[in-house]
Amino acid sequence: MLFVYTANGRWGSVARSRDPGLHGRLPVFSTPRALARSYVDTYVDYTGGVSAFAVADMRGVTGCNWRFSTRSVWKAEQYLLDYPHHKLRTSRARVDRLRARYVQFREAHGMKPVDYDGREKWRPIPREFHAAARLPFAGPIARRRR
Repeated sequence: MLFVYTANGRWGSVARSRDPGLHGRLPVFSTPRALARSYVDTYVDYTGGVSAFAVADMRGVTGCNWRFSTRSVWKAEQYLLDYPHHKLRTSRARVDRLRARYVQFREAHGMKPVDYDGREKWRPIPREFHAAARLPFAGPIARRRR
């Protein structure tokens, strides 16, 4: 889940994750679909992938205090699962190539990759990911080494 917002008619997000590529994005995207697409490559790992997106107003969640609860908030999860989503098509071959690269990178370096196209549109990543930011994966650093 991301917090999305608009600034000067452009879409951005605020997010935190254990994965470097799933943090926030600067408000530079023309549509929510373009913003969601910026997460497609970085969401690919051993099993994950993006197949749909939605912009939901969480004020519609009733009967639980999802923002401050220290317990599971199944009502919020169910609200998001039931909310209408827009399909986001991605080439199966592309996902397979990224997944193979991801597995190879993790085995070789013991960390998650950061070198993705579009990284200049990311919000700053936490310091713990800075070492991986210098290693080639699937973005500009990898292309310079080819």
